[in-house]
Amino acid sequence: MYTIGIAGGTCSGKTTLSAKLDGMFTAAGYKTCVIHMDSFFKKVTPTVVAPFTGVEYPEHNHPDSFRMDEFYAAVDEAQASDADVLIIEGLLILYLEHIREKLDLKIFVDLLSDERMYRRIHKFMAMRGDTLEQVCDRYLDTVRWRHAEFVEPSRWYADLVINGADKDGLAAEAVLALAEKKMGK
Repeated sequence: MYTIGIAGGTCSGKTTLSAKLDGMFTAAGYKTCVIHMDSFFKKVTPTVVAPFTGVEYPEHNHPDSFRMDEFYAAVDEAQASDADVLIIEGLLILYLEHIREKLDLKIFVDLLSDERMYRRIHKFMAMRGDTLEQVCDRYLDTVRWRHAEFVEPSRWYADLVINGADKDGLAAEAVLALAEKKMGK
C-alpha cells in the first residue's frame, strides 16, 4: 500500500487535494482509502485561553484536541486493508512522528495566511453561522498561534510543498504521476 500524508494550515486546501487525489486514483483503477484527521476530534472539545487576549476558545488546533488512539488505530487498520492507496489528511499529519513514519509521500499544502483566513471566514460563517468578528477573533487569537507552533514547522518534513491555490489540479496530477512511478505502475 502506498500511503500519502497531506498537512497544511487551516483552509489551505488539504481536503480539496485529498478529494482530487481520491478521485484520480480511483479513476486510474486503484482502490483508495481516505482518512480525515478532523473526524477524530474529541467529543468534549478542550478549550484554550488565548495567550494575548485571555479569551477562552474551543481548541481544535492542538494534538490534545484529537482522540489520538482511535486515529492511530484507524490508520493502522487502513494500512492493513486491501486498499492500494491510503490518503491521510489533517493539520497535524506531518507534526505527528507516529504518522510520518508510515508515509511514503509527505505533502504540505501551502497558502498565504490572508487567503487561508478569507477561506476560513467564508467557511465558518456559512457552516456554523459565526459572525465575521467571531471568525477573525478566533483566528487571530488562537489559530495563527497554533499554526506557528505546530503546523508551519512541520512543513520541513514534507517531500513536496504544493500551492493550495492550484485551481487547475496540476499538483494532484503530479502527485498521481509520482505515486504511480513509486508504486511501479
